[in-house]
Amino acid sequence: MRDVWIAGAGMTRVGRRTEGLRDLMAEAAHAALATASIERPDAIVVAAMNPEEFLGDGNFASNVATHLGFADVPTIRIETATSSGAAGFYAGFAQVAAGLARRVLVVGGEKMTHLPTPRVSELIGRSIDPYERSYGATMPALAGLVTRALMARQPIGEREISQVSVKNHAHAARNPYAHFREPVSLERVMSSRMVADPLRLLHCCPISDGAAAVVLTAERTPVRVAGIGQGTDTLAIRHRYDLTSFRATQAAARAAFAMAGFGPARVDFAEVHDAFAPFELISLEDLGLVPPGKAVRATMHGETALDGRLPINPSGGLKARGHPLAATGLAQLVECVWQLTGRAEGRQVDGRVALAHSIGGLATNNWVTILESA
Repeated sequence: MRDVWIAGAGMTRVGRRTEGLRDLMAEAAHAALATASIERPDAIVVAAMNPEEFLGDGNFASNVATHLGFADVPTIRIETATSSGAAGFYAGFAQVAAGLARRVLVVGGEKMTHLPTPRVSELIGRSIDPYERSYGATMPALAGLVTRALMARQPIGEREISQVSVKNHAHAARNPYAHFREPVSLERVMSSRMVADPLRLLHCCPISDGAAAVVLTAERTPVRVAGIGQGTDTLAIRHRYDLTSFRATQAAARAAFAMAGFGPARVDFAEVHDAFAPFELISLEDLGLVPPGKAVRATMHGETALDGRLPINPSGGLKARGHPLAATGLAQLVECVWQLTGRAEGRQVDGRVALAHSIGGLATNNWVTILESA
């Protein structure tokens, strides 16, 4: 298997955007190609969760390739629900590693804010088990169930969960690409309206538009893909033996670290999937970045802040940078590349090893990617 490197990275500002999805993807893609000094890729991977329903557009790989001016470049589309961007990265990685292509453009994005919130929630909710959905289950409701189970098992209260949101909003305030660029106080988070007990509005990520892209290559660059792994679990959470950890994350992390040839102790900072604030606490332990039962302590003691021992979500995370679904997994990797190459102005952290973690659905199709500064 050949080494795979990242030659370029780009993304749009995340938030409520007036541009169409193809234009957002073009902005991110051409930014990544320009950074890589590449005019034309050998192949393209497009990640989009549900453009058929969100936009009414199908055959989306060809649609995007044509809009980019690359109608004759081989293009495929990848979808694994909310982790589609990370899955697209894996597909591009595999092409380069196998020798099928030398330069692959991976671009992902979503456009949702033009639709009413109930409609967006319903479409996202289609990624959960149909039987559970038939009884009224939604993504926030199931996340609330997971949170209640976590609070019953560990000494975690609303204050500890809210601190995750406070931290990530503080990081996003330094990120010009973020959806939310204002810090929030602990009191404001804890007084925001209830969404799905015990989750409040400011514990949950926003509905966002945006796109992100990377260029993968077989040629040496400053950033190498050290490891990548996928993990899966049952679609129905009623079939899981434990709600307080995500088996799919644990499997993905094992695979990624096995490929990298080192363990979590080498990770200097990470972008972690925090669509709901308590998911960051769960994921820190599932990834092995902190010992079991220590995620709350690390968060409350400032270890996961920008100036802490292990900065988590320097971009602001899904919570505050925003969550344009299929763009998110790639946006995490773009942030990691920018951090590793000293381009994260205003929020720069030190380190040579970065980890990106993406959750698909309610932790049914998860990815862990490890990048290393050459």
